[in-house]
Amino acid sequence: MLLTMILQAAAGAALGKAGIAIGAAAAAFAAAIGIGKIGKSALEAGARQPEQAGHYRMTAIIIGALVEGACLFAILVCLIGINQ
Repeated sequence: MLLTMILQAAAGAALGKAGIAIGAAAAAFAAAIGIGKIGKSALEAGARQPEQAGHYRMTAIIIGALVEGACLFAILVCLIGINQ
């Protein structure tokens, strides 16, 4: 409810649309950083314990998918805000 009111108030001004675009870019940038950290940690863990590398890889894929899902949701919210 509050998010809808904020998006409606921001959509009226030209700066609102620019802010929404910056929000979408920030969500994508944060997801890229998160996935990079996940990959780095999985590789380091696999180097420490090579026998568990498959387990770390599968965990990294699952967590990466969750991060991408959250990023996609944030970008969709921003696109809805732009179209209103």
